[in-house]
Amino acid sequence: MAKKLLEMHSITKEFPGVKALDNVNITVNEGEIHAVVGENGAGKSTLMNVLSGVHPYGSYSGDIYFDGQLCRFHSIKDSERLGIVIIHQELALVPYLSIGENMFLGNERRRRRGVVDWNETYQKAEEYLKVVGLEENPRTLVKDISVGKQQLVEIAKALAKDVRLLILDEPTSSLNEGDSLKVLNLLLTLKRERGITSILISHKLNEVAYCADRITILRDGSTVETLDKHKDGVTEERIIRGMVGREMTERYPHRPHTIRSEVALEVQDWTVYHELYTERKVVDNVSFKLHKGEVAGIYGLMGSGRTELALSIFGRAYGSRISGTLIKDGQVLELNSVPEAINAGLTYVTEDRKDNGLILGNSIMHNITLPRMDFVAPKGRIDRDLERQTANHYREALDIKAPSVEQLVNNLSGGNQQKVLLAKWIYSKPDILILDEPTRGVDVGAKYEIYQIINDLAKQGKAILLISSELPEILGMCDRIYVMDSGRIIAEFPQSEATQEGIMNCIMQQSKGEIGA
Repeated sequence: MAKKLLEMHSITKEFPGVKALDNVNITVNEGEIHAVVGENGAGKSTLMNVLSGVHPYGSYSGDIYFDGQLCRFHSIKDSERLGIVIIHQELALVPYLSIGENMFLGNERRRRRGVVDWNETYQKAEEYLKVVGLEENPRTLVKDISVGKQQLVEIAKALAKDVRLLILDEPTSSLNEGDSLKVLNLLLTLKRERGITSILISHKLNEVAYCADRITILRDGSTVETLDKHKDGVTEERIIRGMVGREMTERYPHRPHTIRSEVALEVQDWTVYHELYTERKVVDNVSFKLHKGEVAGIYGLMGSGRTELALSIFGRAYGSRISGTLIKDGQVLELNSVPEAINAGLTYVTEDRKDNGLILGNSIMHNITLPRMDFVAPKGRIDRDLERQTANHYREALDIKAPSVEQLVNNLSGGNQQKVLLAKWIYSKPDILILDEPTRGVDVGAKYEIYQIINDLAKQGKAILLISSELPEILGMCDRIYVMDSGRIIAEFPQSEATQEGIMNCIMQQSKGEIGA
C-alpha cells in the first residue's frame, strides 16, 4: 500500500465576500504525480497557497499532515524547511541576476561569517542544471534564456532546496508544445529516479492525462472526487464532466457564417525590427486582410513574430524601424501611438493580463471603464452612478462571476479576470479586435464562454484577429488561418481546408528550407 505523504483535511478558506475553499480534502501518496484540476475559481491555487504557507495558519480552518506530522505553517519558509516547494504560474526569477544567483536566492551557500561562497554556488547550480537537462552556464543572466528554460531553472531551484513535494501551478501555460513536453517528462524522470512527489495544477487536460497518476477534481471550492488513472480509465471527457458537472459535447461553439464582403483592415508589406537589437528583423514584409464579421487566426510557434506583429500594428506599441501600410475601411491609417490606435477603432487584448492588461489592485468597475470617459459629467465631475451602471452592464453581458463591480480584480479567478479584460476593450467600442492568447490559463468552461463572446462580436460585424498557441483552438474558432514562421506569413488556409497536419507540415517544411539554404 502506498505511503501517504500529504493529507489535507476539511480545509476552509474565506476571502471578503467569497468562500474560496469549503471543506476540501486531498491525499497525496509518496512518489506520485498528483494533478489538481477544476474550473477557474474552483480553489486550486488557494489550496496550494494554504499548503505552502502563503496563506498562513490561522487564516483558514482545517488540518495539514505532512509525512504523518501535523503542520502549522506561518510562512513559505516553514513549508520549504520540510521540502515543500511551490512554483507559481508567474515565475519568481530576477531577470538581471544570473541563473546561479536566482537558484540560491534566499538559500545562499555561505562560508564562515556569512560570506556567500560563489564557487560553491555556481558549482552546485551547474549540477542541478544538468539534472533538469540544461547546459547553460550558471553565470548567464536569466533574461537571456527562453521562458521554457526559465521554467526548468525554477525546478532546478526547487531541487536545490532538497524538495520532497514539488507544487507546480500552471507550469506550461506560457510554453510551446515542445517545451511543455520537456517539463512533463522531467517530472516523470524526477519521480522515477529521485522519488520526488509532485502536485500539478493545469488546465491542459491532455498534459494531466499524460503524466498524472491520480487526479483530484475541485468544483466551486469543494472536492468532487479523486480519479486513479490506473484504475478508472481516465479520459479528458471524464475529467471535464467532473469539473463542470455535465457533459460537454463540443469544445467550440458553432461558428455561424458572419463574414461580410467589406475589408475592415488591410496590412501591406509590414516590416518591424527588434526594439533593442535594431538590426534584427522580427516581422518580415507581412501582408494580410481582415474582413468585417470575420475571425481570422494567426498560428505559429514561439518566436514566429505573432505578438510583435500585433503590437506593432496597435499604434507601434512594439518595435523599431517600422514600415508598411495600414488601411482601415479603405483609408490609409497613420498610427503613431496607442491612443491613436484606440481612437481609430483598434484594440489589442494582451496575452499577459496580470502585468500589462489589468490593474489588479483596482475594482472591476475601474478596469472596465478605463478606455473611455463617457461617464464624466460637465465640469469634469465623474458620474459614479453612470460608471457603475456601465460596468454592471458588461458584468452581466459577459457573465463575470463576482458579488459586485466593486470587487478587486486581484480576487477574481483567471477566467473572470480574462472576461474583465475583454469587457474593458469591448467598452472602447472597437471595430477591430486583436486577441493575443485570449484563453491562456483559462479552464474549459470559461474558454467556451469566451468563444461565445468572440462569435457574438463577429456577428455584430467586428473584425477579429485571433492569435493562439493552441492549434485546436485556431481550427475550432477561425474562418481563415494565417501561418507565421520567422517573422513571415508562410501559408494561408480557409477553415474548410485547414488541418493540424497541414499547418504543422508547412512550418516543418519552412524550417527544413531555412536549414538547407
